[in-house]
Amino acid sequence: MKRILLLGAGRSASSLIQYLLDNAAAEDWHLRIGDISVAHLQPLVESVASADIMVFDVHNERQRAEEVGQADLVISMLPAAFHIAVARECLKQGRHMITASYVTLAFRELHEAAQQENLVILMESGLDPGIDHMSAMAVIQRIQAAGGTVTAFKSYTGGLVAPESDTNPWRYKFTWNPRNVVLAGQGTAKYIQHGSYKYIPYHQLFRRADALHIAGYGGFEGYANRDSLSYRELYGLGDIPTMLRGTLRRQGYCAAWDALVQLGLTDDSYTLEGSERMTHRSFLDAFLPPAASAEQTLAVRISSYINIPADGEVMEKLAWLGLFEETPVGLKEATPAQVLEKILKAKWTLAPGDKDMVVMQHLFEYELSGRRHEISSTLVATGDDEVHTAMAKTVGLPVGMLARLLLQGKIERRGVIIPVYPELYAPVLEELKRYGIDFVEKERVLSE
Repeated sequence: MKRILLLGAGRSASSLIQYLLDNAAAEDWHLRIGDISVAHLQPLVESVASADIMVFDVHNERQRAEEVGQADLVISMLPAAFHIAVARECLKQGRHMITASYVTLAFRELHEAAQQENLVILMESGLDPGIDHMSAMAVIQRIQAAGGTVTAFKSYTGGLVAPESDTNPWRYKFTWNPRNVVLAGQGTAKYIQHGSYKYIPYHQLFRRADALHIAGYGGFEGYANRDSLSYRELYGLGDIPTMLRGTLRRQGYCAAWDALVQLGLTDDSYTLEGSERMTHRSFLDAFLPPAASAEQTLAVRISSYINIPADGEVMEKLAWLGLFEETPVGLKEATPAQVLEKILKAKWTLAPGDKDMVVMQHLFEYELSGRRHEISSTLVATGDDEVHTAMAKTVGLPVGMLARLLLQGKIERRGVIIPVYPELYAPVLEELKRYGIDFVEKERVLSE
Protein backbone atom coordinates (compact mmCIF):
# COMPACT_ATOMS: atom_id res chain seq x y z
CA MET A 1 0.00 0.00 0.00
CA LYS A 2 1.19 3.50 -0.86
CA ARG A 3 0.54 6.21 1.70
CA ILE A 4 -0.36 9.73 0.52
CA LEU A 5 -0.17 12.64 2.93
CA LEU A 6 -2.24 15.63 1.76
CA LEU A 7 -1.53 18.82 3.67
CA GLY A 8 -4.10 21.57 3.13
CA ALA A 9 -7.80 21.02 2.45
CA GLY A 10 -9.06 24.45 1.49
CA ARG A 11 -11.28 25.55 -1.38
CA SER A 12 -8.82 24.47 -4.09
CA ALA A 13 -8.47 20.94 -2.73
CA SER A 14 -12.03 19.62 -2.99
CA SER A 15 -11.67 18.01 -6.43
CA LEU A 16 -8.20 16.70 -5.59
CA ILE A 17 -9.52 14.99 -2.47
CA GLN A 18 -12.39 13.41 -4.38
CA TYR A 19 -10.03 12.21 -7.12
CA LEU A 20 -7.68 10.59 -4.60
CA LEU A 21 -10.58 8.95 -2.77
CA ASP A 22 -12.11 7.69 -6.02
CA ASN A 23 -8.84 6.03 -7.04
CA ALA A 24 -7.66 4.84 -3.64
CA ALA A 25 -9.04 1.31 -3.80
CA ALA A 26 -7.88 0.54 -7.36
CA GLU A 27 -4.43 2.02 -6.76
CA ASP A 28 -4.02 0.59 -3.23
CA TRP A 29 -3.54 3.99 -1.61
CA HIS A 30 -4.14 5.20 1.91
CA LEU A 31 -4.93 8.90 2.08
CA ARG A 32 -4.25 10.95 5.20
CA ILE A 33 -5.47 14.55 5.11
CA GLY A 34 -4.23 17.25 7.47
CA ASP A 35 -5.33 20.86 7.88
CA ILE A 36 -5.80 23.44 10.60
CA SER A 37 -9.54 22.61 10.45
CA VAL A 38 -10.86 19.25 9.24
CA ALA A 39 -14.47 19.09 10.45
CA HIS A 40 -15.75 19.70 6.90
CA LEU A 41 -13.90 16.57 5.74
CA GLN A 42 -15.57 14.14 8.13
CA PRO A 43 -18.54 13.33 5.85
CA LEU A 44 -16.14 12.55 2.99
CA VAL A 45 -14.00 10.03 4.83
CA GLU A 46 -16.25 8.48 7.47
CA SER A 47 -17.26 5.60 5.19
CA VAL A 48 -13.87 5.25 3.46
CA ALA A 49 -11.55 2.74 5.08
CA SER A 50 -8.55 3.93 3.08
CA ALA A 51 -8.66 7.54 4.33
CA ASP A 52 -8.39 9.45 7.58
CA ILE A 53 -8.05 13.05 8.72
CA MET A 54 -6.12 14.91 11.40
CA VAL A 55 -5.64 18.44 12.63
CA PHE A 56 -2.29 19.61 11.28
CA ASP A 57 -0.12 22.54 12.32
CA VAL A 58 2.64 23.17 9.80
CA HIS A 59 4.59 25.12 12.45
CA ASN A 60 4.76 22.04 14.71
CA GLU A 61 8.12 20.59 13.68
CA ARG A 62 7.60 17.34 15.55
CA GLN A 63 4.21 16.68 13.96
CA ARG A 64 5.50 17.70 10.55
CA ALA A 65 8.41 15.27 10.77
CA GLU A 66 6.23 12.44 12.08
CA GLU A 67 3.57 12.77 9.39
CA VAL A 68 6.00 13.16 6.50
CA GLY A 69 7.99 10.17 7.72
CA GLN A 70 4.94 7.89 7.42
CA ALA A 71 4.14 8.89 3.81
CA ASP A 72 5.36 7.70 0.43
CA LEU A 73 4.19 10.92 -1.21
CA VAL A 74 3.40 14.31 0.28
CA ILE A 75 1.01 16.65 -1.56
CA SER A 76 1.10 20.19 -0.21
CA MET A 77 -1.92 22.40 -0.83
CA LEU A 78 -0.98 24.69 2.03
CA PRO A 79 -0.44 28.43 1.51
CA ALA A 80 2.64 28.90 -0.67
CA ALA A 81 4.85 30.25 2.12
CA PHE A 82 4.70 26.89 3.94
CA HIS A 83 5.73 24.62 1.06
CA ILE A 84 9.45 25.04 1.60
CA ALA A 85 9.35 23.76 5.19
CA VAL A 86 7.44 20.69 3.99
CA ALA A 87 9.88 20.20 1.11
CA ARG A 88 12.91 20.30 3.39
CA GLU A 89 11.30 17.70 5.62
CA CYS A 90 10.55 15.53 2.58
CA LEU A 91 14.16 15.83 1.46
CA LYS A 92 15.40 14.97 4.94
CA GLN A 93 13.23 11.85 5.12
CA GLY A 94 13.47 10.74 1.49
CA ARG A 95 9.84 11.40 0.48
CA HIS A 96 8.48 12.58 -2.87
CA MET A 97 6.45 15.81 -2.95
CA ILE A 98 3.95 17.51 -5.29
CA THR A 99 2.55 21.02 -5.09
CA ALA A 100 0.64 23.35 -7.40
CA SER A 101 2.70 26.41 -6.49
CA TYR A 102 5.50 28.22 -8.29
CA VAL A 103 9.14 27.16 -8.10
CA THR A 104 10.93 29.79 -6.01
CA LEU A 105 14.65 30.38 -5.55
CA ALA A 106 14.51 28.42 -2.28
CA PHE A 107 13.15 25.41 -4.18
CA ARG A 108 15.72 25.72 -6.97
CA GLU A 109 18.38 25.38 -4.29
CA LEU A 110 16.95 21.95 -3.40
CA HIS A 111 17.22 20.58 -6.96
CA GLU A 112 20.63 18.93 -6.79
CA ALA A 113 20.04 17.47 -3.34
CA ALA A 114 16.72 16.00 -4.50
CA GLN A 115 18.45 14.45 -7.50
CA GLN A 116 21.11 12.93 -5.29
CA GLU A 117 18.43 11.45 -3.03
CA ASN A 118 16.51 10.09 -6.07
CA LEU A 119 13.49 12.22 -5.15
CA VAL A 120 10.86 14.09 -7.13
CA ILE A 121 9.70 17.53 -6.03
CA LEU A 122 7.07 18.18 -8.69
CA MET A 123 5.77 21.76 -8.73
CA GLU A 124 3.59 24.10 -10.81
CA SER A 125 1.15 21.22 -11.30
CA GLY A 126 -2.25 22.88 -10.94
CA LEU A 127 -3.99 25.32 -13.29
CA ASP A 128 -1.78 28.38 -13.70
CA PRO A 129 0.91 27.30 -13.18
CA GLY A 130 0.23 23.77 -14.37
CA ILE A 131 -2.31 23.14 -17.11
CA ASP A 132 -0.99 26.27 -18.80
CA HIS A 133 2.47 24.70 -19.07
CA MET A 134 1.15 21.33 -20.19
CA SER A 135 -1.23 22.59 -22.86
CA ALA A 136 1.26 25.12 -24.21
CA MET A 137 4.04 22.56 -24.45
CA ALA A 138 1.79 20.12 -26.31
CA VAL A 139 1.34 22.72 -29.08
CA ILE A 140 4.90 24.08 -29.04
CA GLN A 141 6.51 20.67 -29.31
CA ARG A 142 4.10 19.66 -32.05
CA ILE A 143 5.08 22.75 -34.06
CA GLN A 144 8.76 22.13 -33.47
CA ALA A 145 8.48 18.44 -34.38
CA ALA A 146 6.99 19.49 -37.75
CA GLY A 147 9.96 21.79 -38.37
CA GLY A 148 8.23 25.04 -37.44
CA THR A 149 9.65 27.96 -35.44
CA VAL A 150 7.49 29.62 -32.79
CA THR A 151 7.82 33.39 -33.13
CA ALA A 152 5.22 34.60 -30.64
CA PHE A 153 3.48 33.10 -27.62
CA LYS A 154 0.92 34.80 -25.42
CA SER A 155 -1.01 33.01 -22.70
CA TYR A 156 -3.81 34.31 -20.48
CA THR A 157 -5.73 32.62 -17.66
CA GLY A 158 -8.57 33.83 -15.47
CA GLY A 159 -10.70 32.44 -12.69
CA LEU A 160 -14.05 34.16 -13.29
CA VAL A 161 -17.78 33.65 -12.84
CA ALA A 162 -19.93 31.70 -15.28
CA PRO A 163 -22.37 33.81 -17.33
CA GLU A 164 -25.40 32.60 -15.35
CA SER A 165 -23.77 33.77 -12.08
CA ASP A 166 -22.37 37.02 -13.48
CA THR A 167 -24.51 39.25 -11.28
CA ASN A 168 -22.41 42.24 -10.24
CA PRO A 169 -20.97 45.23 -12.14
CA TRP A 170 -17.39 44.05 -11.66
CA ARG A 171 -18.26 40.74 -13.37
CA TYR A 172 -16.01 39.01 -10.85
CA LYS A 173 -16.26 36.88 -7.72
CA PHE A 174 -13.63 35.11 -5.63
CA THR A 175 -12.82 31.58 -6.75
CA TRP A 176 -9.40 31.37 -5.05
CA ASN A 177 -7.48 33.03 -2.23
CA PRO A 178 -8.91 36.57 -1.86
CA ARG A 179 -5.64 37.91 -0.47
CA ASN A 180 -3.79 36.82 -3.61
CA VAL A 181 -6.37 38.65 -5.73
CA VAL A 182 -5.91 41.87 -3.76
CA LEU A 183 -2.12 41.69 -4.03
CA ALA A 184 -2.05 40.50 -7.65
CA GLY A 185 0.40 42.23 -9.97
CA GLN A 186 2.45 43.97 -7.30
CA GLY A 187 6.01 44.37 -8.48
CA THR A 188 7.06 45.01 -12.06
CA ALA A 189 5.77 42.92 -14.96
CA LYS A 190 8.34 42.03 -17.60
CA TYR A 191 7.96 40.42 -21.02
CA ILE A 192 9.40 40.57 -24.52
CA GLN A 193 7.66 41.95 -27.62
CA HIS A 194 9.13 41.90 -31.13
CA GLY A 195 12.58 41.39 -29.65
CA SER A 196 12.38 44.31 -27.19
CA TYR A 197 12.16 43.84 -23.44
CA LYS A 198 9.19 45.58 -21.86
CA TYR A 199 8.57 46.51 -18.23
CA ILE A 200 5.32 47.64 -16.60
CA PRO A 201 5.49 49.02 -13.04
CA TYR A 202 2.58 48.15 -10.76
CA HIS A 203 1.04 51.62 -10.87
CA GLN A 204 0.69 51.31 -14.66
CA LEU A 205 -0.14 47.60 -14.94
CA PHE A 206 -3.94 47.80 -15.08
CA ARG A 207 -3.79 50.62 -17.63
CA ARG A 208 -1.98 48.38 -20.12
CA ALA A 209 -4.51 45.56 -20.54
CA ASP A 210 -4.88 43.73 -23.86
CA ALA A 211 -8.33 43.15 -25.38
CA LEU A 212 -9.25 39.53 -26.16
CA HIS A 213 -12.32 37.77 -27.48
CA ILE A 214 -13.43 34.24 -26.60
CA ALA A 215 -15.93 32.78 -29.05
CA GLY A 216 -19.28 32.33 -27.35
CA TYR A 217 -18.25 34.28 -24.25
CA GLY A 218 -17.51 37.77 -25.52
CA GLY A 219 -14.87 40.29 -24.56
CA PHE A 220 -12.11 39.99 -21.99
CA GLU A 221 -8.98 41.91 -21.06
CA GLY A 222 -5.63 40.57 -19.95
CA TYR A 223 -2.88 42.18 -17.89
CA ALA A 224 0.71 40.96 -17.82
CA ASN A 225 1.94 38.61 -15.09
CA ARG A 226 4.99 39.56 -13.08
CA ASP A 227 7.55 37.49 -15.02
CA SER A 228 6.89 36.23 -18.55
CA LEU A 229 10.56 35.65 -19.36
CA SER A 230 11.65 32.89 -17.01
CA TYR A 231 9.90 30.11 -18.95
CA ARG A 232 11.57 30.74 -22.30
CA GLU A 233 14.31 28.17 -21.76
CA LEU A 234 12.00 25.62 -20.12
CA TYR A 235 9.60 25.90 -23.05
CA GLY A 236 12.44 25.57 -25.56
CA LEU A 237 11.81 29.14 -26.74
CA GLY A 238 15.06 30.82 -25.76
CA ASP A 239 15.17 33.00 -28.89
CA ILE A 240 11.46 33.82 -29.19
CA PRO A 241 10.85 37.50 -30.12
CA THR A 242 7.47 37.81 -28.32
CA MET A 243 6.40 36.11 -25.10
CA LEU A 244 3.83 37.23 -22.55
CA ARG A 245 1.89 35.44 -19.82
CA GLY A 246 -1.06 37.24 -18.29
CA THR A 247 -4.25 37.19 -16.24
CA LEU A 248 -7.75 37.41 -17.73
CA ARG A 249 -10.60 39.55 -16.46
CA ARG A 250 -13.89 40.71 -17.97
CA GLN A 251 -13.96 44.03 -19.81
CA GLY A 252 -14.03 47.03 -17.47
CA TYR A 253 -12.43 45.26 -14.51
CA CYS A 254 -8.90 46.59 -15.01
CA ALA A 255 -9.91 50.27 -15.17
CA ALA A 256 -11.85 49.92 -11.92
CA TRP A 257 -9.10 47.95 -10.18
CA ASP A 258 -6.61 50.59 -11.33
CA ALA A 259 -8.65 53.15 -9.37
CA LEU A 260 -8.13 51.10 -6.20
CA VAL A 261 -4.40 50.92 -6.94
CA GLN A 262 -4.11 54.66 -7.59
CA LEU A 263 -5.98 55.41 -4.36
CA GLY A 264 -3.53 53.21 -2.42
CA LEU A 265 -6.10 50.71 -1.15
CA THR A 266 -4.10 47.63 -2.25
CA ASP A 267 -0.98 48.56 -0.26
CA ASP A 268 0.06 45.85 2.20
CA SER A 269 3.30 47.44 3.42
CA TYR A 270 2.10 49.35 6.51
CA THR A 271 -0.57 49.33 9.20
CA LEU A 272 -3.36 51.89 9.39
CA GLU A 273 -3.67 53.89 12.60
CA GLY A 274 -7.03 53.30 14.26
CA SER A 275 -8.36 50.94 11.61
CA GLU A 276 -10.73 49.42 14.17
CA ARG A 277 -12.55 52.78 14.41
CA MET A 278 -12.82 53.29 10.65
CA THR A 279 -15.85 52.87 8.44
CA HIS A 280 -15.64 52.06 4.75
CA ARG A 281 -16.20 55.74 4.03
CA SER A 282 -13.56 57.06 6.43
CA PHE A 283 -11.12 54.41 5.18
CA LEU A 284 -11.55 55.72 1.65
CA ASP A 285 -11.47 59.34 2.81
CA ALA A 286 -8.12 58.74 4.53
CA PHE A 287 -6.46 58.38 1.11
CA LEU A 288 -7.89 61.59 -0.37
CA PRO A 289 -6.71 65.20 -0.14
CA PRO A 290 -8.86 67.43 2.09
CA ALA A 291 -12.16 68.53 0.59
CA ALA A 292 -12.07 71.93 -1.17
CA SER A 293 -15.43 72.75 0.39
CA ALA A 294 -18.09 71.19 2.57
CA GLU A 295 -20.30 70.71 -0.47
CA GLN A 296 -17.71 68.66 -2.40
CA THR A 297 -18.90 65.04 -2.61
CA LEU A 298 -16.67 62.04 -2.10
CA ALA A 299 -17.18 61.01 -5.73
CA VAL A 300 -16.06 64.45 -6.95
CA ARG A 301 -12.98 64.33 -4.72
CA ILE A 302 -12.05 60.90 -6.08
CA SER A 303 -12.68 62.11 -9.61
CA SER A 304 -10.38 65.07 -9.15
CA TYR A 305 -7.66 63.08 -7.39
CA ILE A 306 -7.25 60.12 -9.76
CA ASN A 307 -8.81 61.67 -12.88
CA ILE A 308 -11.85 59.47 -13.48
CA PRO A 309 -15.41 60.62 -14.30
CA ALA A 310 -17.48 61.31 -11.20
CA ASP A 311 -20.52 59.71 -12.84
CA GLY A 312 -18.78 56.99 -14.88
CA GLU A 313 -18.70 53.18 -14.73
CA VAL A 314 -15.61 53.05 -12.54
CA MET A 315 -17.23 55.22 -9.88
CA GLU A 316 -20.34 53.05 -10.05
CA LYS A 317 -18.20 49.98 -9.35
CA LEU A 318 -16.54 51.68 -6.38
CA ALA A 319 -19.92 52.69 -4.98
CA TRP A 320 -21.32 49.18 -5.48
CA LEU A 321 -18.54 47.82 -3.24
CA GLY A 322 -19.92 49.95 -0.41
CA LEU A 323 -16.83 52.13 -0.16
CA PHE A 324 -18.97 55.26 0.37
CA GLU A 325 -20.98 53.74 3.23
CA GLU A 326 -20.58 54.08 6.99
CA THR A 327 -20.13 50.33 7.47
CA PRO A 328 -17.59 49.60 10.25
CA VAL A 329 -14.29 48.13 9.09
CA GLY A 330 -13.92 46.09 12.28
CA LEU A 331 -10.25 45.22 11.84
CA LYS A 332 -7.53 46.13 14.31
CA GLU A 333 -4.03 47.06 13.14
CA ALA A 334 -4.90 46.24 9.53
CA THR A 335 -3.10 47.17 6.35
CA PRO A 336 -5.03 48.91 3.56
CA ALA A 337 -4.98 45.65 1.57
CA GLN A 338 -6.46 43.73 4.51
CA VAL A 339 -9.30 46.24 4.86
CA LEU A 340 -9.99 46.10 1.12
CA GLU A 341 -9.96 42.30 1.22
CA LYS A 342 -12.63 42.27 3.93
CA ILE A 343 -14.78 44.71 1.96
CA LEU A 344 -14.45 42.63 -1.19
CA LYS A 345 -15.24 39.36 0.59
CA ALA A 346 -18.63 40.74 1.55
CA LYS A 347 -19.39 41.47 -2.10
CA TRP A 348 -17.47 38.94 -4.18
CA THR A 349 -18.07 35.63 -2.37
CA LEU A 350 -19.80 32.95 -4.44
CA ALA A 351 -23.44 32.65 -3.36
CA PRO A 352 -25.19 29.27 -2.95
CA GLY A 353 -25.70 27.81 -6.40
CA ASP A 354 -23.20 30.15 -8.07
CA LYS A 355 -20.96 28.68 -10.73
CA ASP A 356 -17.46 29.84 -11.54
CA MET A 357 -15.62 29.63 -14.85
CA VAL A 358 -11.97 29.14 -15.73
CA VAL A 359 -10.85 30.59 -19.05
CA MET A 360 -7.42 29.99 -20.57
CA GLN A 361 -6.26 31.07 -24.00
CA HIS A 362 -2.91 30.52 -25.70
CA LEU A 363 -2.04 32.47 -28.84
CA PHE A 364 0.83 31.16 -30.97
CA GLU A 365 2.45 32.45 -34.12
CA TYR A 366 4.91 30.28 -35.99
CA GLU A 367 6.72 30.01 -39.29
CA LEU A 368 6.82 26.83 -41.37
CA SER A 369 7.95 26.41 -44.97
CA GLY A 370 7.87 30.14 -45.61
CA ARG A 371 4.37 30.64 -44.22
CA ARG A 372 3.28 32.43 -41.07
CA HIS A 373 0.61 30.66 -39.05
CA GLU A 374 -1.50 31.51 -36.02
CA ILE A 375 -3.01 29.05 -33.53
CA SER A 376 -5.44 29.86 -30.73
CA SER A 377 -5.95 27.18 -28.08
CA THR A 378 -8.79 27.90 -25.67
CA LEU A 379 -10.12 26.22 -22.54
CA VAL A 380 -13.40 27.15 -20.85
CA ALA A 381 -14.38 25.08 -17.82
CA THR A 382 -17.45 25.70 -15.65
CA GLY A 383 -17.96 24.67 -12.04
CA ASP A 384 -20.86 22.66 -10.66
CA ASP A 385 -21.64 24.97 -7.72
CA GLU A 386 -19.92 27.20 -5.17
CA VAL A 387 -18.04 24.24 -3.64
CA HIS A 388 -17.24 22.03 -6.61
CA THR A 389 -15.78 24.86 -8.61
CA ALA A 390 -14.00 24.93 -11.94
CA MET A 391 -11.04 26.39 -10.06
CA ALA A 392 -10.93 23.41 -7.69
CA LYS A 393 -11.17 21.00 -10.63
CA THR A 394 -8.48 22.62 -12.74
CA VAL A 395 -6.10 23.10 -9.81
CA GLY A 396 -6.69 19.78 -8.07
CA LEU A 397 -7.24 17.20 -10.81
CA PRO A 398 -3.85 17.55 -12.53
CA VAL A 399 -2.15 17.33 -9.14
CA GLY A 400 -3.98 14.07 -8.45
CA MET A 401 -3.21 12.67 -11.91
CA LEU A 402 0.49 13.47 -11.56
CA ALA A 403 0.45 11.86 -8.11
CA ARG A 404 -0.89 8.67 -9.66
CA LEU A 405 1.80 8.70 -12.36
CA LEU A 406 4.48 9.19 -9.73
CA LEU A 407 3.23 6.41 -7.47
CA GLN A 408 2.96 4.09 -10.48
CA GLY A 409 6.65 4.67 -11.17
CA LYS A 410 6.00 6.42 -14.48
CA ILE A 411 7.93 9.60 -13.66
CA GLU A 412 11.65 8.94 -14.03
CA ARG A 413 12.98 12.48 -13.80
CA ARG A 414 14.35 13.54 -10.44
CA GLY A 415 14.92 16.82 -8.67
CA VAL A 416 12.71 19.91 -8.65
CA ILE A 417 10.71 19.69 -11.89
CA ILE A 418 7.59 21.11 -13.54
CA PRO A 419 5.33 19.26 -16.03
CA VAL A 420 6.80 20.51 -19.33
CA TYR A 421 7.87 17.04 -20.49
CA PRO A 422 5.71 14.81 -22.72
CA GLU A 423 5.79 11.87 -20.32
CA LEU A 424 4.16 14.13 -17.71
CA TYR A 425 1.79 16.34 -19.67
CA ALA A 426 0.51 13.96 -22.36
CA PRO A 427 -1.27 11.48 -20.04
CA VAL A 428 -2.62 14.28 -17.84
CA LEU A 429 -4.08 16.27 -20.73
CA GLU A 430 -5.70 13.09 -22.06
CA GLU A 431 -7.23 12.19 -18.69
CA LEU A 432 -8.47 15.73 -18.11
CA LYS A 433 -10.68 15.38 -21.19
CA ARG A 434 -12.77 12.84 -19.28
CA TYR A 435 -13.62 15.62 -16.83
CA GLY A 436 -14.60 18.08 -19.56
CA ILE A 437 -11.31 19.97 -19.35
CA ASP A 438 -10.22 20.22 -22.97
CA PHE A 439 -8.84 22.80 -25.38
CA VAL A 440 -10.39 23.96 -28.63
CA GLU A 441 -7.80 24.84 -31.27
CA LYS A 442 -8.21 27.09 -34.29
CA GLU A 443 -5.49 27.71 -36.87
CA ARG A 444 -5.15 30.07 -39.80
CA VAL A 445 -2.42 31.08 -42.23
CA LEU A 446 -1.34 34.69 -41.76
CA SER A 447 0.80 34.97 -44.90
CA GLU A 448 2.03 32.84 -47.82
